[in-house]
Amino acid sequence: MRTKSLLFLFIFLSFISFAQTKANPDDAAIKKSFTYFVNSIKAKKIDQAVNCIYPKYFTIISKEQMTQVLEMTYNNPFLKIEVQNLQFGNIEKPELINGEYFSITNYLFKLKCDVSSLNDDMKKKINTALISKYGKNNVKYLANENSYLINANMKALAISKDKKAWKFIIAEKEYKPQLVKILPKKIIDKI
Repeated sequence: MRTKSLLFLFIFLSFISFAQTKANPDDAAIKKSFTYFVNSIKAKKIDQAVNCIYPKYFTIISKEQMTQVLEMTYNNPFLKIEVQNLQFGNIEKPELINGEYFSITNYLFKLKCDVSSLNDDMKKKINTALISKYGKNNVKYLANENSYLINANMKALAISKDKKAWKFIIAEKEYKPQLVKILPKKIIDKI
């Protein structure tokens, strides 16, 4: 009798832990769309990357301005940035609000930032900005390569009408004042 009880308990606990680790079926679609977005940036296909951004965001900043910002960031001859090693953290189950699904997606990637063409004053400013944004433990200067290696732990908001095609915006606290204009309060409260 005791053996049967222990066996039942073991099976029950195994079932519960399996159920908790079961992936959300929407995760694959979100990962696929976000990977496409990041790969577009890596390949310096900026127009393609801009098309992955949530269209309502362009009521805050125009599509042309966003294209310019991404061009200046990722196609800058003085500050070469390389995106490496995209990994996903927790992806929240999509929540339907006003006809759109919203999912906060945590991700991590490495950024390699070549600062060899900058003067010392600019390098100090870049160093200060990187540490302020990503934290001292996530920014490492590689003197032999004259580059910074950054571990970027970030959040994005995945948005879709059909749970197949997902669009994205960065969902970090510093963007909250802008995002409050286009996102539901329930989502803003999670950022």
